[in-house]
Amino acid sequence: MNKNVEDPQVRDPRSPTDRLDSWKEIAAYLKCSVRTVRRWEDEGLPVHRHAHRKKPGIYAYKAEIDVWWRNGHEHSTQIGDAQEQPSTVFRWRGPWLAAGLVLTGLLVILATVTVFEKHQKTLDSAPAPRIQSLAVLPLENLSLDPEQEYFADGMTDTLITDLAQIGSLKVISRTSSMRYKLTRKSLPQIAQELDVDGIVEGTVQRSGDRVRITAQLIHGPSDKHLWAHSYEGEVRDILTIQSEVARSIAKQIEIQLTPSQHSRLTSAPPINRDAYELYLKGRFFWNKRTEAGLRKGIEYFQKAIDQDPNYALAHAGLADSYIVLANWGFASPAECYPKAKAAALKALEIDPRLAEAHTSLAYVTLLYEWNWTESEREFRQALAINPNYVSAHHFYSICLMSAGRHTEAQSEIKRAQELDPVSLIVGDVSGWIYYEGRQYDRAIAQYKRTLEIDPDYVPALIDLGISYLRIGDYHDALAQFEKARLLEGDKVRVLSAMARAYALSGQRVPAVRILERLRKAAKQEFIPPWELSLVYTALGDNKQAIEMLRKAADDHVGWVVLLGVEPALDSLRKQTEFQKLTKRIGSPSADQL
Repeated sequence: MNKNVEDPQVRDPRSPTDRLDSWKEIAAYLKCSVRTVRRWEDEGLPVHRHAHRKKPGIYAYKAEIDVWWRNGHEHSTQIGDAQEQPSTVFRWRGPWLAAGLVLTGLLVILATVTVFEKHQKTLDSAPAPRIQSLAVLPLENLSLDPEQEYFADGMTDTLITDLAQIGSLKVISRTSSMRYKLTRKSLPQIAQELDVDGIVEGTVQRSGDRVRITAQLIHGPSDKHLWAHSYEGEVRDILTIQSEVARSIAKQIEIQLTPSQHSRLTSAPPINRDAYELYLKGRFFWNKRTEAGLRKGIEYFQKAIDQDPNYALAHAGLADSYIVLANWGFASPAECYPKAKAAALKALEIDPRLAEAHTSLAYVTLLYEWNWTESEREFRQALAINPNYVSAHHFYSICLMSAGRHTEAQSEIKRAQELDPVSLIVGDVSGWIYYEGRQYDRAIAQYKRTLEIDPDYVPALIDLGISYLRIGDYHDALAQFEKARLLEGDKVRVLSAMARAYALSGQRVPAVRILERLRKAAKQEFIPPWELSLVYTALGDNKQAIEMLRKAADDHVGWVVLLGVEPALDSLRKQTEFQKLTKRIGSPSADQL
């Protein structure tokens, strides 16, 4: 516990109404982030702890903090002239000190200013660190209302999106940045883990229709503050405010904006407040990637569109939700893909420069229409608009992989990993591309790296098991599938993988039992025929396997685009009916059969 600073002119700091009972309350009082006040504790910020508790809580007194600041704390001088000075942030408490104390204080201030001026000249003459890569850490919610957490997360997303459009700047994506929410890791450690030069951190404080954003730019490796500023306005103007933040950061790191980038960052229109909040809630649930989350996201995106039919981002969010719903087997392609395409086209009709919408259209064009050329054109258009958009690199790598262009696919997914180094799905897809390219050892190594980040990540567990099947390690394959089943239950992909493992290891009875269970379920709900075909192939029933593949093509199940490359189907490749199916979907890899 830090020493208390005594000041006879300050009212008793022990008043309960004067107490701040959490890091968040202290940060709100100081108008900075929790991460900043935690650092200031090491520099004498008077913070107390409840030592008698099992998990000691912290608290502080406003009066003690005011005295500490007045008695020589000079953080604002290190941040820059855009930062508010203490006199504008805090109210002075109590009467002036006696004349003798004032004179003494003036002498101290004069000496301090002289030292600071010399220090500032040194800082000004030193070359500014060069920033070529950037991570935006989750903006902290200072509204003291947990219900506003989605709003702070949404502000983080939008700022990342704005900065990501600057092609000459590497910007870490949301998935990796969000892993540092409420972390106590130091900024140099975060910068090293994300491989970036610059860190942006800040706060969001909302009161009714007013919102205040404070942002700081820090050189990550040295933890040196380069710039800070506060922005305030109405929620309807939030996109304009955030574009201003992005432009200010670009200016500080001396990144030259192209005319189109400058235009996009200066032309943010006012938005419908209710629609914007509904959109943020939609993305919040979409990012959960569960069936319940996706359906909740669809509900919020649709409500946002009802509030503002010309809200392009809401249409793009709707498209993304329907695509994932179909890809993960939560609903039939016939139900989802046409809705996804209609939503993506509407978004582009409203805003032709929306990278998210071009990416959604590219993916659904590949998976539902098998138009490989048009899909690739849309992916390239998305990346031309936003070179830092991870989903575009991610989905484009799957397009290239499906076409048998594995080297190019690895190049795209590697770029996605650079932008989103701790993304589980990106790491999983990197292993998937090795698998489809028949580099099983490299696939296994990549899946294991992904599971080091999260040992319970079910897609990587299943894909690791499937790679073990290719090298004949059925025992380890079944171990992965059993763990996935414990975590996720009897989902179709888990049961299908287990049936394949049993069949390939010679345990035909349990394999057939699972197959019959899936066939029975297919009479009541959508079961992807693609998964059934893989089980029939493992059982050696080629006729039924091809029949299920034909049904998968008729149903436009997205993964039929893998017909030309999927190793599990190699035993079917010489069959005329299989070759007809591969050519039917227009697979560029069909010529390799």
